[in-house]
Amino acid sequence: MVNNTSVFQMSPVMATYSRFPITLVKGKGSYIWDDQGNQFLDFTSGIATCNLGHVPEAVKEKLEEQLQNLWHCSNLYDIPNQQELAALLVENSCGDQVFFCNSGAEANEAAIKLARRYANHVKGNGSSEVVTFQQSFHGRTLATLSATGQEKIQQGFYPLMPGFRYLPFNDIDGLDELKTIKPAAVLLELVQGEGGVIPANPKWVEKLAQICKDNEILLMVDEIQTGIGRTGTLFAYEQYAIEPDVISIAKGLGSGFPIGAMIAKEEAAKGFEPGTHGSTFGGNPLATAAGQATITYILESNLVDHVKEASAYLDLQLQSLKEKYPFIKEIRGKGLLKGVVVETDALKIVKKALKNKLLILTAGPKVVRILPPLTVTNEEINEFKDKLDKTFQSIEKGE
Repeated sequence: MVNNTSVFQMSPVMATYSRFPITLVKGKGSYIWDDQGNQFLDFTSGIATCNLGHVPEAVKEKLEEQLQNLWHCSNLYDIPNQQELAALLVENSCGDQVFFCNSGAEANEAAIKLARRYANHVKGNGSSEVVTFQQSFHGRTLATLSATGQEKIQQGFYPLMPGFRYLPFNDIDGLDELKTIKPAAVLLELVQGEGGVIPANPKWVEKLAQICKDNEILLMVDEIQTGIGRTGTLFAYEQYAIEPDVISIAKGLGSGFPIGAMIAKEEAAKGFEPGTHGSTFGGNPLATAAGQATITYILESNLVDHVKEASAYLDLQLQSLKEKYPFIKEIRGKGLLKGVVVETDALKIVKKALKNKLLILTAGPKVVRILPPLTVTNEEINEFKDKLDKTFQSIEKGE
C-alpha cells in the first residue's frame, strides 16, 4: 500500500542539490529577490553566468525580438544568429571555427571528442589520452567527471571512462612527463574555479604550451568560468601569451540562457566532419540571439576595462578585510573571479552571509568564491564589503 503522506511531502525535483532555504523569483542587475520580497546582493552571478547582471536590457530586447520570429529549427539548416555569433567569437579569439551546444560540460565533451578523433583520423597516431590536472573541474557528465582531477566528483560513478591522466597543477617539473606519454591533448583551466580559485603560474603555462607545440599535442583551455570577460580580458588565455588549439566556453556566453560553444583552430577542427558530432538544441535561434547580444554588449561597451577597474577596487576591499580578520589567509584569483582562503569552514561563511542578504559561494571547504556581475559598481562593492564584514564579525564571535 502506498503511503500518500510521504509521497506528497517529497519534492518532485530530484535531490541532486543541497539548496539554501530561499526561493528566488526576480532579478535585476546585481540584485535578486526572493518570494518574500527580500532583496539580496548577488555576488555569485549564477556561478559566473549572469555576467551582465540579471535581466540585462540588451539581451532582453534581442530575445524578445527573436521570440516573435523563430524559436527552434535544427542544425540541418543554416541559422543566421549562429553564423553571426560564430563570426564574433572567431574575430575576437585565436580560433577559426565554432561548434555550439547547450552547456559547459557539453563544450568540454566536444573538445575531448575532437581531440580523440583528430589524433586517430587526422594524425593517425592512435593516441586517445587526454591529460588534465589535479583539482581541476570540467563537468559532471561521465566523460567530463572522468577528466576532472577531483576524487570527490568521481565517487560513486566507477568505473570511470578510460583515457585520462592527471598531472599536478602548477608543477613545472611535472610537465616533463608529457614528452614521454605524448597524449592527444591537454585540457586545463587557467584559473581553477571550483578547485579553489587557483590561477595558473605564467611560467608553467609557457612551458606547457611549448611542450604541446613541440610534440604536436592539442592545447585545450577550459574557459567555461573564466571566459566572456570574467578575468579582465574576453578570454583568460589572452593574459598568458598563448594561443590554444581549442577553447571551451559557456556560462556567461548567454547571460543565463543555456548555451555553450567550442572554438577551434582550423587544423584542430579537421577532427570533425558531418555526422561525427552534433546537438539538437545547440546553437538554436534563441540561444544564439542571447549570445550575440551578450558578446556585442561586452565589445561595444568595452566592459573588460571596467572589469579591470572593478577588480582592483574589489581587491582593495578584500585586502582591508584580510588585515582585520586573522582567519583570512589569502586573497587570490583573476579579474572578478576571487577566492578568499580561510581557516574556518567556508560553507558556514556562505550561510551566515545569506542571513545578511548577500549571496556568495564556496570553492572547496576553505575557500569563499566571489563572482559579482561584470557590471558591478564601486557602490555595490562597498555594500558587499559591509555585508561581508558583518558576516566575518559573526564568525569571529563564534555565533
